[in-house]
Amino acid sequence: MSLTKDVQVQQASGIAKITTIFPADAPIPVKGDFTVYSTPYGHPQAIPVPGSEQPGYSAVYRNIHTPEKLVDTIHPALLTIYDSFNNAVRTYADANCLGHREYVPAYKTWSPYKWESYARIAERRTDFGSGLLRLADRIAGIKIGSKFGVALYSPNQPEWVITDLALHAYSLYGVTLYDSLGPESSEYIMNLAEAPVLVASINNIPEILTIKDKLPHLKVIISMDELEHPHDKPGNTTRALLKTWTKSKDVALYSFSEVERIGQNDLVPHIPPSRDDILTINFTSGTTGVPKGVVLTHANAIAAMSGAVLHIASSAKESDVHLSYLPLAHIYERITLCQIISFGAAYGFLHGPILELVDDIKALRPTIFPSVPRLLNRIEEAVRAKTIAAPGLAGKISKRALNAKLADMAAGGTGKIALWDTLWSRKIRKNAGFDRLATGVSGSAPIAENTIQFLRAALACNFLQGYGLTESFAFGLVSEPDDKVAGHCGPPAVCVEIRLKDVPEMQYFSTDKPHPRGELMMRGPIIFQEYYKEPKKTAEVLDKDGWLCTGDVAKIDDLGRVYIIDRVKNFFKLAQGEYVAPEHIENIYNVGVDIASQVFVHGDSVQTYLVAILAINPETFAPFASQILNRPVSATDAHELATVCENRAVREAAMKMMERAASTGGLKGFERVKNVMLKVDPFTAENELLTPTLKLKRPQSVKYYRDDLDKMYAEGALLTSISSKL
Repeated sequence: MSLTKDVQVQQASGIAKITTIFPADAPIPVKGDFTVYSTPYGHPQAIPVPGSEQPGYSAVYRNIHTPEKLVDTIHPALLTIYDSFNNAVRTYADANCLGHREYVPAYKTWSPYKWESYARIAERRTDFGSGLLRLADRIAGIKIGSKFGVALYSPNQPEWVITDLALHAYSLYGVTLYDSLGPESSEYIMNLAEAPVLVASINNIPEILTIKDKLPHLKVIISMDELEHPHDKPGNTTRALLKTWTKSKDVALYSFSEVERIGQNDLVPHIPPSRDDILTINFTSGTTGVPKGVVLTHANAIAAMSGAVLHIASSAKESDVHLSYLPLAHIYERITLCQIISFGAAYGFLHGPILELVDDIKALRPTIFPSVPRLLNRIEEAVRAKTIAAPGLAGKISKRALNAKLADMAAGGTGKIALWDTLWSRKIRKNAGFDRLATGVSGSAPIAENTIQFLRAALACNFLQGYGLTESFAFGLVSEPDDKVAGHCGPPAVCVEIRLKDVPEMQYFSTDKPHPRGELMMRGPIIFQEYYKEPKKTAEVLDKDGWLCTGDVAKIDDLGRVYIIDRVKNFFKLAQGEYVAPEHIENIYNVGVDIASQVFVHGDSVQTYLVAILAINPETFAPFASQILNRPVSATDAHELATVCENRAVREAAMKMMERAASTGGLKGFERVKNVMLKVDPFTAENELLTPTLKLKRPQSVKYYRDDLDKMYAEGALLTSISSKL
């Protein structure tokens, strides 16, 4: 099989040239028809394009496997997600597609997963899509064949995916609302998109009805949940309770099953999308200001999906199983969905609160596990507590197994050692529900090097680190399966090329030695089209040549691997005039301070030094504090932990640990934190200091902890040795 081949493909819009992996005359591939890209240890994974350097910019880098072209799709017959799902239905008609758990009142527990096949889900998407079009025509006056956006507002559940598939089938597109968004953001998005139809979970409908007077375009609300139940008393159904409200707001209300029945009785032939049609307007969660609507097409989606299946190893073929718990309204979970439904894998849903995720993992036993650092930190903490921190022989064996595996990875090995995989990792995997896990992925934010190395060793599987933005359909960079060096996000994928742009105000240059540094830029078929109705904001990040300015500062090593080291806009000036890049500093403390699960660094412009809020890791903090106080400290008693966090001796000991990390990380004097406060769980989505994808909201965090920041500055340097250097 050749690496790439140009083909001419007929589309609705005319002839378009694409680059594919399989030639046009080859059968459409199934998962086992190709292997995941990988390079031998120590060999280049990406290379610079000769002659591509420009003043102020590094060379352009491409993946070693496709150095001359960028891949648009695996096969020229798969040009849209509609195409790839239809191919999966033809190939895997009877395979499990969407699965969920039901509550069993008699046993006060949740059932095993119940599945619907690919063939059945294909039928339901046609029924629902037909019903939606009939209602839009009859109630909103939108003629069939028109293209418009449909708002989706719910937690992850089968109806969300069926709606999405239905929109694909009729050349419509989804407008995503986050389940955690407040009324103001929902109102802004709905009005910007002019969405006439909302498909929502029942718990979100009252919020929308509350602001319906401000939503002139909304005509139909479809509840993903039933509006009537057999046990309801007459006149006491959800429909009856909402009837007067919806009537007064001049909006029609239907249940999902009603819409399916309407469509089943009056089917509409599919209206297949072209590559250039919008698949979704995905709104960024954002850390400041109103969310931006990222316009992503089927071409973007199919290129990102193709890159994902070519780079991310799993258990192979159609036996893959995925647990959907990251929000579908966010692009990270969306690319996983595209990958799963394109190759006949099973997609099971979280049954309820994220705190009960472990129960679903054990019930589903996923083979692939994309996640985010905040959750992976919790998994690491739980596994460490039962292994490395265990008393007696169990703890000693665990330490020996971990050290052996880490040493193997450091020497260029995979970390998979048959003896320790059998005696140690197999038990960990089984107890955690990961006995079938082949691949884990960390994305959305940087992950500490010791965390990803520990997970690779303990779970004895490939654990990849990736990088992507909503604007790049959640893809762009991903580490190779056999590369066990931590800290980097891997090379550019085969569907994108990258370069670095000088950031002189932060002293990052493409000419830096030994490795070029600068703002990461990406270009290729995965890059978004525009911010919806925001041409000025689009022009700020997307230049005339198609390069996306990511806002992240990176370096590229000799093997073409990319390290994210800073943020362009996240820097501030101290009183003495020094510029400080907090994310770079936070990354060093996160790696070097093992009692921390997260570090937030801040500096006031009228002050000469930095202070920090440190979120403790209870499993490592408890023994640390016990040693300082010479008494036992419980890792599970939140009240005791909070009290201990305020102890001056404990804070000073933590400060000393941070000083050692600063020295190891090479931080300059003005980059070092001089005072710290310890907190049990200071940054959460609930207190609105994290985005739904668990990124820190820096301005909001400063405001929230203003009193604590002021107290630290009033207190001065926590250690005398530091104070003398100020």
